[in-house]
Amino acid sequence: MRSRTAVVLGGSVAGLCSAGVLAEHFDEVVVLERDELPPGAEHRRGVPQSKHPHFLLNSGRRAIGEIFPGFEEALIAGGGMHLMPSMDAAYCENDGWAPRKSGSMTMVYSSRVLIERVLRDKVRELPAIEIREGVTVTGLRSTGGGTSHGRVEGVEYRAADGEEGYMAADLVVDALGRGSSVIDWLGAAGWSVPPEKTLDAKVTYISRWYDLPPAGRRPGSWWWKHLVITPTQDTGDHPEEHEFLSNFFPIEGDRAIVCMGSWGIRMPRKTDAFEAALTRVRATAFGQAARACTPTSDVHLTRATGNKWRRFDLVDVPPIGLVCVGDSICAFNPFYAQGMSSAARSALILGEMLRGRDAVDLAFFREFLDRQKKSLDVPWMLAMARDQAYGFATGTEVAAPWRRRLAARLSWPIFNAINATSREDAYVEETFAQVFNLDKSLKEMLTDPRFWFGLARYKARQRIGRTVVPGGFDARRDPPGTDFTGYRGPGRASSSGARRGDDRVGT
Repeated sequence: MRSRTAVVLGGSVAGLCSAGVLAEHFDEVVVLERDELPPGAEHRRGVPQSKHPHFLLNSGRRAIGEIFPGFEEALIAGGGMHLMPSMDAAYCENDGWAPRKSGSMTMVYSSRVLIERVLRDKVRELPAIEIREGVTVTGLRSTGGGTSHGRVEGVEYRAADGEEGYMAADLVVDALGRGSSVIDWLGAAGWSVPPEKTLDAKVTYISRWYDLPPAGRRPGSWWWKHLVITPTQDTGDHPEEHEFLSNFFPIEGDRAIVCMGSWGIRMPRKTDAFEAALTRVRATAFGQAARACTPTSDVHLTRATGNKWRRFDLVDVPPIGLVCVGDSICAFNPFYAQGMSSAARSALILGEMLRGRDAVDLAFFREFLDRQKKSLDVPWMLAMARDQAYGFATGTEVAAPWRRRLAARLSWPIFNAINATSREDAYVEETFAQVFNLDKSLKEMLTDPRFWFGLARYKARQRIGRTVVPGGFDARRDPPGTDFTGYRGPGRASSSGARRGDDRVGT
């Protein structure tokens, strides 16, 4: 199909991915962005979350790569790092450091600002796309609101110089994020307001940026690039910092973002309190690593972390001519790193549906919403599985008390069991990696007999002392650098041999 004009509201990841797919099907694609966009990888007002770590999951990497061929190569050329977390990250579980070994999952580590800069560069290579900066969207124009022929026809805006304007559009994409006013404009025009599913588990997280020491002056124990410390499951007395999910997250330019977050705990905002909290995180290597680096920013705090899904798929008559993507339709707890990938997946669905279509009519939008809903179900279920465990959580999706207690009691132990089993069962490891990367749903994993057999078999071996790869290395010491890939136990030959660092196997 070929139309005239598509207008994208917002120039962040969701908006740029949408513009990329629309450029194949529309003569003109105009992105309206409130900010003046920086030429390089720099922060901007409209994306305050760029100051925190961002994971681009494998499904998101593939989706963006399909929209913008060469994206990953450009990201790496800009300083992004293609790493294998099971080999390049030191992971502290409830009982201590996990063993290091090869796995099926890889990731590209970079800052959010570099991801957006690379996307902007890719967008600007497409002649059909125009990015208009300093433009504030002020409303929609439509006809027949709430009826079967109701259609969004264009966008009202205010330019940087204050001049008011209007742009007619054959398709409008709302990528304005959590604070989008589109839903209010639709309601005022006569459309039914979509019901919302919400759950806020009171997550707060704080981050500070650091320069790493020069390569030749880093401690010899720094085989790792990424440190992850999960919350303790100890129910006795302990510092509240033991409840934090903490990340020493590597980004381009020999830098790291040090991030600590929690469910329901007031996080330190001041620099001195932040630095003091680093020393009380339960894995001592975390605070030591941060102190070895040079801070380059203030402490950045985010509280807007509730899950919110605007269910346009449940509206009897959705507006023709409007698509919502990214946080505008479904915003997740950022702890789970699902936002960018989910937005890219929605853009890809839109592109697939536009191919070969002669009309973008009511049936088109109903089908798009149905397919988008199925895609969003996958990350939404993951977010609910953890956030419903907290008694202080609020929203429409608060679990029944019995279910909440069950989730609180089992979620972290099951997570730990999956990680432990993954050391010796490739099927369990690959299945969980697929779920984590949104390539498989949580429901598929939970109804997979082979997955549960793997967990049960590992637990049985654990009880009789027949597991092979050791774990639970002392969190008060440096994470062990031994590579346990192919390890078959003490005194036995292995396919690759456990390659030792300064630590000893099994210590």
